[in-house]
Amino acid sequence: MPQPRSWELLTSKELGEIIAGGMDLVLFPVGATEQHGPHLATGTDTISPAEIAARVSERTGVVVAPAMPFGLSLGHTAQWPGTLSLHPQTMTQVMVEVGRWIVGSGFTKLIFLSGHGLNAPPLECARVQLRYEFPKCRFRVISLFDASARLAATYAMDAADFHANQGETSLLMHLRPEMVRADLLVDEPDVTPGLIFSYDMPATTRSGVVGHARRASPEDGKALAAMLVDDIAAIVGKALAEEWPEPPGST
Repeated sequence: MPQPRSWELLTSKELGEIIAGGMDLVLFPVGATEQHGPHLATGTDTISPAEIAARVSERTGVVVAPAMPFGLSLGHTAQWPGTLSLHPQTMTQVMVEVGRWIVGSGFTKLIFLSGHGLNAPPLECARVQLRYEFPKCRFRVISLFDASARLAATYAMDAADFHANQGETSLLMHLRPEMVRADLLVDEPDVTPGLIFSYDMPATTRSGVVGHARRASPEDGKALAAMLVDDIAAIVGKALAEEWPEPPGST
């Protein structure tokens, strides 16, 4: 059976051989550690992209960097114990610095795979900074939630501003059932549609949940996992084959 190429389980020599063999792309799972209501473990947003990245690696042969367990989670506050957050500028700097080391090892393509929505701004800032510093390399940010139109629709089927909802809960029921407290599932509707401003979690949920977790099932999680692997592996495959663009009139 194919095995995921996990950076931390490979030796320096093995990584060098992978690069010499033509595999120049790293998939970097970036998560968060934060409350996910009474029924999901705080590592949900880290375990989800890490597990999906490993399955994508099995299919494509890309190297998976060690998962980043801390993200931008300032909106959760101390109302619910368990959240550990970086500030936006700190997270951006950390991602840039890790990216530099990945490039320094010889890789020329890096895809950040985020499992947490608020990670997007600092990850995009890091992407732009890395592109500026390494114009011969290529960088991309994608997330589990919007890597494709069907993934976006599936995750948001029960809440636009979802958190610990049907989709997230179903995925963990399939990937890591020990992280789900099935007797504590919560339903809480999304109150944000139509609002102009964004609000922190205490302003929009009593439980820390937004969506209908009681609708979750391992079967739905298995289907969602398959969809995630298919769609993200397709992006990775295109990234591996993509040629540099040529501006009009450059030849």
